[in-house]
Amino acid sequence: MRIRTAAPAITLALLAIASPARAGEEAPRFEPVYRVNHEEQVNGSAAGQQPEMVAARVNPNPEGFNFAQRPGEHPLMPALRFAKLGLQNIDANIQDYSALLYKQERVNDVLNEEEVAFVKVRHQPFSVYMYFLKPHKGRECLYVDPQNGEKGKLYAMDCGWRRRLGVFPLDPDGALAMKGQKYPITKIGIRNLTTELIDVATNDTKFAECEVVVGDNVIMQRPVKQITVTHPVPRRNFRFHKAEVFIDKEMQVPIRYAAYLWPKNPGEAAPLEEAYTYVNIKTNNGFTDADFDKDNPNLFKK
Repeated sequence: MRIRTAAPAITLALLAIASPARAGEEAPRFEPVYRVNHEEQVNGSAAGQQPEMVAARVNPNPEGFNFAQRPGEHPLMPALRFAKLGLQNIDANIQDYSALLYKQERVNDVLNEEEVAFVKVRHQPFSVYMYFLKPHKGRECLYVDPQNGEKGKLYAMDCGWRRRLGVFPLDPDGALAMKGQKYPITKIGIRNLTTELIDVATNDTKFAECEVVVGDNVIMQRPVKQITVTHPVPRRNFRFHKAEVFIDKEMQVPIRYAAYLWPKNPGEAAPLEEAYTYVNIKTNNGFTDADFDKDNPNLFKK
């Protein structure tokens, strides 16, 4: 089942899509990367190591992690209230951020190989820069919302010898940009993830057959609050069998979302539908228009 999240069509669309990972094979990690504006170091993960999350100092939700269910209300309501407060927190305290994005999606019933990209996101105007680390290291793409009623362009450059072809302007919702992808680049980011979680939870509160479990966990060395939502019986009303949302306890924003389909046969594991994880998050970097300018000499180098 699909949930539109911060899970964008970020692969260079006019090129071949990465082959799906073999069943049971762990996706390989990547080597340390030295690239923020092509100059500063970004902490990646060496073989066998997990990247470290970097927390920014933002003002947390003053109510804290209150997931107490009120008498007679739907089990999703506490999480929905928290998500709405989290959206207010993002809008009030996070202007921009950089991160490493781990992304894996099922497209046309095939689970694609995990992708990893360094991302820079600015909320106003909405702007995204991406540099892919795996599987096609060196691909770049850029999008800026023009905010004038017109549709923005996705600018993309491939890796390897194809970089000589230069930068391609694409329709972010067009067939080329969406080839092998679920979501356009305009859906990327923690804020978009939060708004979509609110939309899905709002829909699900209209129906029964919903189980919610809230607990503590650790993601990429960061303490998180884990919310697991399960719909035991397949219904057209529901987009997924099980969804897991991991909220960073310090920043109080979602840093991982994973959704699973209903097993085809009894006793089988629920197949992964999509997963998005943000690590090494660094907020309020003071990004300017130059960071998202396609003519910036530090971007799209041949």
